[in-house]
Amino acid sequence: MHSPYEGTNSLMARGDSKISHAYGVYGGLDAGRGLQAYLDVEMIRGKGISRVVGLAGPTNGDVLRQGTIDLGSGPYVARAYVRYSHSFNSNKRDTLSRAPDQIPEIASANHIEVTAGKFAASDLFDVNRYANSTRLQFMNWSLFQNTAWDFAADTRGYSNGVAIAWLHPGWAVRAGSFQMPRQANANVFDSDLRRARGDQLELTLTAPRTATVARVLTYVNHARMGSYAEALAVGRSLGRPPDIAADDRPGRTKHGFGLNLEQPLTDEGETGVFARLGWDDGKNESFAFTEVDRHISGGGQLSGAHWGRVDDRIGLAAVREGIVPLHRAYLAAGGLGFLLGDGRLTYGPEQILEGYYRFQAGRYVQLSSDVQRIRNPGYNRDRGPALIGSLRANLRY
Repeated sequence: MHSPYEGTNSLMARGDSKISHAYGVYGGLDAGRGLQAYLDVEMIRGKGISRVVGLAGPTNGDVLRQGTIDLGSGPYVARAYVRYSHSFNSNKRDTLSRAPDQIPEIASANHIEVTAGKFAASDLFDVNRYANSTRLQFMNWSLFQNTAWDFAADTRGYSNGVAIAWLHPGWAVRAGSFQMPRQANANVFDSDLRRARGDQLELTLTAPRTATVARVLTYVNHARMGSYAEALAVGRSLGRPPDIAADDRPGRTKHGFGLNLEQPLTDEGETGVFARLGWDDGKNESFAFTEVDRHISGGGQLSGAHWGRVDDRIGLAAVREGIVPLHRAYLAAGGLGFLLGDGRLTYGPEQILEGYYRFQAGRYVQLSSDVQRIRNPGYNRDRGPALIGSLRANLRY
């Protein structure tokens, strides 16, 4: 791609090619009386293009960036948690099909649910029927999650926490609190929960006639973060590029909100559209997920039933995301984040277009082709556009 210069965290202009592997074994136990326990073991191998840096929306959600230590490539416990449900009298029942982290059951549509242990905040919050799985749907980070939600997580995306939800046929309220890492993109959690945690609250509303689902999320992070304003001031006074990590202080905060919509259209909901909107204050450093302060995305999924392939899917979506002026000034002055840093910056919003076709090859195998076009990679008008092609195979039993 076009690139008059590169920095430490730039997307490689000469191109790159990588293969990644993700393996998982997911187990659950129903102990009765509403209590279930889950244990997931995963192993991620291979690399992402350009060392998974240079983009606010990395292209493959199934690769791991390296954090403050080398994670290695062996198996690890991804999730280990318990879930307790208490049902209220209700004439309506929900049939929950077998899936990773879901034992099949018929549950009351009106119940309280408590989840505690090690899992991902994104398992429960900001879910979307059409844009939520990097293994079956869109691959880009900006399309399976609201990237302006800097949710508490280690480098692999998991945390220790507790969440409670009241689920009703027409609405649901969910709240959760999770541990934050000690440093941005770190693998070790901060034990000072008073000054290091991520809190979120989400309201879900469902329109019974149209099946429209709207989720409104708000969050506040507390962590040992750096301030963009202070890092810039120190850098100017010393005559060198700012360093956000050198300015960190415990107890700093970041807050934001998200809006998440899904609208089934036909084919029993397998054809539908979605949209997300995200905002955070952007004053303190991007810490756990990626480097985004403003997010808007939308797209859709089309069922293969329309051409005689009932289990195939086509997806197409677009993203536009940005950062606040302080964050722009930090990168323009040569500052580095944990994903971004070209050494210079001519700011422009990062724009991503992604499309995929998923082919069902028998009962247990899906094969996908995926294309992404990214304009202004790393928010830099001087570089790009980048074109990324992927082939993906998924085997699940």
